[in-house]
Amino acid sequence: MKLYYAPGACSIGIHVLLEEIGKPYEAERVNLQQGEQYQSAYTAVNPKSKVPTLVRDDGSVLTEYPAIAYWLARTNPFANLLPDDIDQQARVLELTDYAVATIHMQGFARLFRPSGFSPNAGDEDTVRARGREIVDKGFALIDKALAGKEYAVGPFSVADSAIFYTEFWSQRFGMNLPSNCAAHLQRMLARPAVQRMLQQEGMA
Repeated sequence: MKLYYAPGACSIGIHVLLEEIGKPYEAERVNLQQGEQYQSAYTAVNPKSKVPTLVRDDGSVLTEYPAIAYWLARTNPFANLLPDDIDQQARVLELTDYAVATIHMQGFARLFRPSGFSPNAGDEDTVRARGREIVDKGFALIDKALAGKEYAVGPFSVADSAIFYTEFWSQRFGMNLPSNCAAHLQRMLARPAVQRMLQQEGMA
């Protein structure tokens, strides 16, 4: 397998899952700052110009964080990335989608790229403020989900990788995470798979 990633981007969560699984894979960096995601060498692989992208052993390409995470979990059951219980599986998908589609795409996206949400540069402070509201509400809801548990649904799952990358981003903005989220982030940072990912991406 080959993972296309950008250091510190949401792809860190998929990178962690690959390390949790432990099978051989390649990791190829995409320099987003230099616009490599829009160049033909990359768009030939993923025309969406996004990371993460996973090229599977048969050469087929899988994109979108929840889809990649789900496929990795189902094809590597020994790694225990998805619970057997159907209700817990639904909760894993619910939390993964919320972290990616709301906290990331609606919240942090406004903080990282406010110009993408308004053509008027004068609106950027308002856009950022709305992004921060979405992120804060998101972490408050995740904090409740984590109450009394070490991980999102009890045992470690793909949902934790998605929650982790948003928690990790909170450090860039000096955010104070709610207590359960802060503890979850520390548990994630202590996992050997996360430590290996941080080393490989030059963030250790």
